[in-house]
Amino acid sequence: MSGVMTPGASQEGRRPAIEIKGVHKAFGDLHVLKGIDLEVMPGTVTAILGPSGSGKSTLLRLINQLEERTAGEIIVGGELTGYKRIGDGGLQRLDDKAIARQRSKIGMVFQRFNLFPHMTALGNVMEAPVHVGKVPKAQAKREAIRQLERVGLGDRLDYYPSQLSGGQQQRVAIARALAMHPQIMLFDEPTSALDPELVGEVLGVMKQVAAEGMTMVVVTHEMGFAREVAGQIVFMDDGVVVEHGGPEIIDRPSSPRFREFLRTVL
Repeated sequence: MSGVMTPGASQEGRRPAIEIKGVHKAFGDLHVLKGIDLEVMPGTVTAILGPSGSGKSTLLRLINQLEERTAGEIIVGGELTGYKRIGDGGLQRLDDKAIARQRSKIGMVFQRFNLFPHMTALGNVMEAPVHVGKVPKAQAKREAIRQLERVGLGDRLDYYPSQLSGGQQQRVAIARALAMHPQIMLFDEPTSALDPELVGEVLGVMKQVAAEGMTMVVVTHEMGFAREVAGQIVFMDDGVVVEHGGPEIIDRPSSPRFREFLRTVL
């Protein structure tokens, strides 16, 4: 697909958009991530596959600092997230303002749309630029209209979430994330809450965003989307990366666990 790079394509000398190094996450005695190493290059799409409970969503939440990692490093745009280095290799937790600045580089779209029910589509998309980005309302409105038109909802500006289908609500959520001009977009199973006939319209918008060169990490069970759009496929199970490579690994998996998983979803 035009605009979507495969791993290694024109990447020499470029720094990864995301570097994940030895990342662990435990919730009490539950060890959810057990040493994740992964790189995502700028302008590429990475699809993360795996069964429920494998740690996929937790990994996205760590990248966006919605959870604090137990060990390891996550570097976004060349900057260590969550901490600053001090002294002889020590780390100091960043304050909330610095973390918010780092998070502003990343847009995230969730399984559930998380729209404000009392706001129109336009109001939902304007909210963060005005109140977080301190963008003047008139400018935020123009940008919100542009983003809603970008996702095919220019005729639904004044509709409330209850007046929109699930697919339309998710497209508003994508427009809301794009309105903050993120460097990276994270998608956590964005079609899993949709009726089957509505999945295609959301995937279509995601393909368009990918073709425009956005760096994307997508947790998904949509194998057709992963095969067509992703340059890197990552298969996780039980908190580790079992297999990763180009989209061809969907057709030629090397690990027995990935082959078993694919038999259940293809």
